[in-house]
Amino acid sequence: MEDRGVLTSKIQEIAKNFLGVNLTRTELRLIPYLQYVMVNDQKLDIRKINSEERIILAKWKARGLLEGGASGLAITKEFWNFMCEILFEAYVDIN
Repeated sequence: MEDRGVLTSKIQEIAKNFLGVNLTRTELRLIPYLQYVMVNDQKLDIRKINSEERIILAKWKARGLLEGGASGLAITKEFWNFMCEILFEAYVDIN
C-alpha cells in the first residue's frame, strides 16, 4: 500500500464514479473530518474549516450531498457510503 492519505488512481476512480470528477488533496483530507463530525455531534466546528474547505462544502451542498453546518450537519446515505469507501482506500492498510 502507498502512504496513507495519498490520492491514488483507485481513489480517483471511486471519486469519478460517484462525483464525476477527481478529488483534490484538500477534499481527500476533509473527508475524515466530515466522517468524524457525523459519528459524533453532527456539527461542524467552523474554527477547524478553512476558506478552501468552505468552498468545497458549498460545492457538495449545491450537489445535494450534504446540508447544514455549524448548527447541524446532515448528509445523504450515498455520500456517507462514498466517504467510507474513500476512507478505507486512503487510510486503512489491509496488507
